[in-house]
Amino acid sequence: MRITRTKAMAAATAALLAVSASACSKSGGSSSNTSAQSTASVAANCLATPSPLPSSTGDALQGSVTFNDANLTALDNSLACALKGKDLSSANIAMVVNVAADYWKAGQVGFEAACKALNISSSNCNYFAPPDGTLTEQDTELESLRGKGVTGYSISAIDPASAKNAIATDVAGGRFVLAIDSPLPGTDAAGLYLGTPNTEAGYNAGLAMKAALNGTGDVAVLVGSLTAANATERIAGFKQALAGTNIKVTVTENDNLSAATAQSDAESILANNPDVKGLYGVYSYDGPALAQAVSTAKKTDIKIVCDDTDPATLSAVQSGAISATVVQMPYYQGYTGAYILAAMKVLGKTATMNLIQPFLESDGSTLSSGVGVVTQADYSAYTSLESQLGIG
Repeated sequence: MRITRTKAMAAATAALLAVSASACSKSGGSSSNTSAQSTASVAANCLATPSPLPSSTGDALQGSVTFNDANLTALDNSLACALKGKDLSSANIAMVVNVAADYWKAGQVGFEAACKALNISSSNCNYFAPPDGTLTEQDTELESLRGKGVTGYSISAIDPASAKNAIATDVAGGRFVLAIDSPLPGTDAAGLYLGTPNTEAGYNAGLAMKAALNGTGDVAVLVGSLTAANATERIAGFKQALAGTNIKVTVTENDNLSAATAQSDAESILANNPDVKGLYGVYSYDGPALAQAVSTAKKTDIKIVCDDTDPATLSAVQSGAISATVVQMPYYQGYTGAYILAAMKVLGKTATMNLIQPFLESDGSTLSSGVGVVTQADYSAYTSLESQLGIG
């Protein structure tokens, strides 16, 4: 269960990996010694020390593609250490996302890579992306997974309120549910969230917009949901970054997970709101849709800031059509998520959370997969990282 990351990041993580490797050797060199110890003591021997999280970017826009790789690598190795010599045949895990978008392909790559590293068979390692992004599709898949004996799953819930009862039933039935991409407050999965600190991501988007507009002009926000926690937190962070400036959010439109709707809405906004000088697209497909709308309207002075890294988004960043995109790293949500789900089944929740706890943010429940910002200047560095991870 050795974990490998990119050569480019090896130097940054070497010290942390040494801590994990040293701790793992203490847990015993044979499976018989490991099995003689309690799970709690094995986990305690595998604890790793996190490195400091990146400080706030302040008021200046700075491109960054480092994410939270060093800490997640250390955690992955701690979990691998605690799982060493354990029988993982009982682990039946799944990753369920909210729509079949290019964004999630990186998550699938990470999830399947972790399953391979853990030697979990493909039949016990299921990935699902709803083709049309509908709640019915997601609910049907969850029911199917229950029938297949799933022991735990990570989920980016399409509608957190609708998912509450299903999650409660699953947790009561002994399954572990891990929130990814968007937190699930008020549900039985609320104890741990693996993903982007969304207020921070929105704040970085706001800084990017402020820089792009030189501090003045109205902005329209386009988003796939007005209720999902990731969306509401990002918009709140975006507005926070603009506080005290002459930039105001005057329009917010729900495109209901439709790129075509996002483009149509943006075209209408540009036609009917002459003071709008900036567009912020929150969901992964929004950036390309907004870029197309601006091109169709022939309003090249409109500045676009968006989230995520669809290929069309990156192409538009490279060309300058999109000023900046604030990026997550769904690869880590898939990779580290698989390790957590396996550990929850094999080690139990208490031992697993003891290993995770040092890496949580100040809220005590967020395990950050990091926040990046890609501009024209950072395009090559980011695409190189994608290639190294096998994503591009």
